[in-house]
Amino acid sequence: MTKYFLLFSFVFSLNTSAQNKNVLPGWALGGFVRPAGVNPVISADSTTTFPDPMTNAPVQWETNDTFNPGAAVRDGKIVVLYRSEDKSGIKIGRRTSRLGYAISADGQHFTRKTEPVLYPADDDQKEYEWPGGCEDPRIAVTEDGTYVMLYTQWNRKVPRLGVATSKDLEHWTKHGPIFQDAYEGKFLNMATKSASILTQVKKDKQVIVKLNGKYFMYWGERHVYGATSTNLLDWTPLVDAQGALLKLASPRNGFFDSDMTECGPPAVMTKEGIVLLYNGRNNPGERGDKRYNGGAYCAGQMLFDKTDPTKLLARLDVPFFKPMEPFEKSGQYQNGTVFIEGMAWFKGKWFLYYGCADSRVGVAIYDPAKPVDADPI
Repeated sequence: MTKYFLLFSFVFSLNTSAQNKNVLPGWALGGFVRPAGVNPVISADSTTTFPDPMTNAPVQWETNDTFNPGAAVRDGKIVVLYRSEDKSGIKIGRRTSRLGYAISADGQHFTRKTEPVLYPADDDQKEYEWPGGCEDPRIAVTEDGTYVMLYTQWNRKVPRLGVATSKDLEHWTKHGPIFQDAYEGKFLNMATKSASILTQVKKDKQVIVKLNGKYFMYWGERHVYGATSTNLLDWTPLVDAQGALLKLASPRNGFFDSDMTECGPPAVMTKEGIVLLYNGRNNPGERGDKRYNGGAYCAGQMLFDKTDPTKLLARLDVPFFKPMEPFEKSGQYQNGTVFIEGMAWFKGKWFLYYGCADSRVGVAIYDPAKPVDADPI
């Protein structure tokens, strides 16, 4: 009897393993592997202080949480700019956020600056950034070495996409809300978040590229929208015949992205098309995917046409990256979150940086020379 039970258990285990196997289609990036023994790579620090220009008082600017990072490569090293929260409020979104700077020679072990590099100040953007702060950066670089950061300006009233530029990732020039001039300011005062500029790997460097003569980006929190620009500072959202925002992709009932399809790191032009990595939030009710926690954020991918970036060609039905580790399911967002925002091509591999439960920063790596399966279903 024991022999047959053991055989049944072995076969059942094999079948379950096969059912959970997550093989990605040829167009997708990944799977991404969490390197052993290094995550989370950035966590809150109560020892660093900063002379806040808005209150004229020292503040422990990263003492509560560090999460939702952008990433870029400079001088052969990876720089991660991460969102940090102080303890000025009682919950996420009610504290003040600033962007910290961390640098690494291997993409896994970081040295951090003791003061933030982008933050609310007594400048021409304070009406958009105070008291909520500067949040959730996505970073990419032009071929001539100008870094472009799209981030959320949060005044605790309306979140707006803002843009800043830099030559060194340390000193930034703010240019204000990206939609302030489009359609006579029609979209300036609506909630806008999460922008992913189109990039491509050229001569072993990931750079911002034009498509059909213009820069292009995907953006949006609940739906995926598009926008174009001629200068990377002023952007024009795509609209339909009625003048409403053109939806390129939306949440799907019964899937991991049943509540939100929020754009992730810079989109990548590949031979197969444009790959957009995004954050899918699972609906906690009947519309959700019962295999994942209600409210959980998992990561998906979409493929758009390489000549028509509004044309969705394919989409993963299950996430390629999901909350699995304890630090991805414990923190201020306990439903589980792997919130992807930063991705950089570095030494022949893709380094993906993500927020862990809105509390820490993690890294996962995809080596195209040694492909593996995605996170199990």
